[in-house]
Amino acid sequence: MIAYILRRIVYMVPTVFGVALLVFLIFAAVGEDPVRNALGPHATAESIADLRQQWGLDRPLPVQFLDFLRRIATLDLGESYNTGEKLTSIFARGAVVSLSLTVPPFVAGTLISIAAALLIAYLRGGWLDHLATAIFVASMSVSYLVYIIGFQYLFAFELDWFPISGFERGWASLPYLVLPWIIIVIVSIGPDIRVMRTVFLDEIKADYVRTALAKGAGEGTVLFKHVLKNAMIPILTQWVTAVPFLILGAFLMERFFSIPGIGDTLINAVHTGDRPILMSLTVLIAVAYSLFNLLTDILYAYVDPRVKLA
Repeated sequence: MIAYILRRIVYMVPTVFGVALLVFLIFAAVGEDPVRNALGPHATAESIADLRQQWGLDRPLPVQFLDFLRRIATLDLGESYNTGEKLTSIFARGAVVSLSLTVPPFVAGTLISIAAALLIAYLRGGWLDHLATAIFVASMSVSYLVYIIGFQYLFAFELDWFPISGFERGWASLPYLVLPWIIIVIVSIGPDIRVMRTVFLDEIKADYVRTALAKGAGEGTVLFKHVLKNAMIPILTQWVTAVPFLILGAFLMERFFSIPGIGDTLINAVHTGDRPILMSLTVLIAVAYSLFNLLTDILYAYVDPRVKLA
């Protein structure tokens, strides 16, 4: 196991290097000059030269790229061009907010989806199966934006049950998060239940299910005890690969509810041209995605003994 993990980490190095190189070249080749963007059109040549030197943009591109790699490797990501604040502080503060927004509905939606998909698979072919499938397909056809605006109008504006926007730190954030949580759960359970239902129905057709039923095991016991365990690999894939993006939060949710998470930080950086935030966050997402792919493979071996790590 240790050898496999070390080998996969070594394999990650070219991937992360390639992403970092691509991101660096894109920002070096396109986009506005960050120095002129920061100083404005009336800046003097002396002030432009001073700021270029301060930000290290006067050095050759290979030197800048090596410095970028060093910052990623040491997690010393530098400072924001707009505020001068260290990126590690910005990302840490935003990640806490984004995780508080996305993790509770992710867990709740997952549990609801598993329970509902198992029930629908148990009652497959009946009216409940057809009705649930129609409802979930209809819910998936509605835009995320429609849910946000509709729920804000009904529950925040008309009924005044929740704040329509804003955020506070600590437990005071709960009133601002409940409505976004509800929206995220409603939006996520439709696709999740459809995927899980398909996985469960595929497992029900397997030989071990027929054998267990032939030995006298109840269908409910086989479904909830054996089928669920054997269906965990595709479900784990869906879960673990989604985890890195939980840190980003829900972009639209953070924007429409004025929640200062990583997603909102990223959108603001796009609008203001804050290159260090955009470059660092892009590479860190690639690193997180690679690490969680490794975690997925490791979990496969624990969930299904037939999976061999090679």
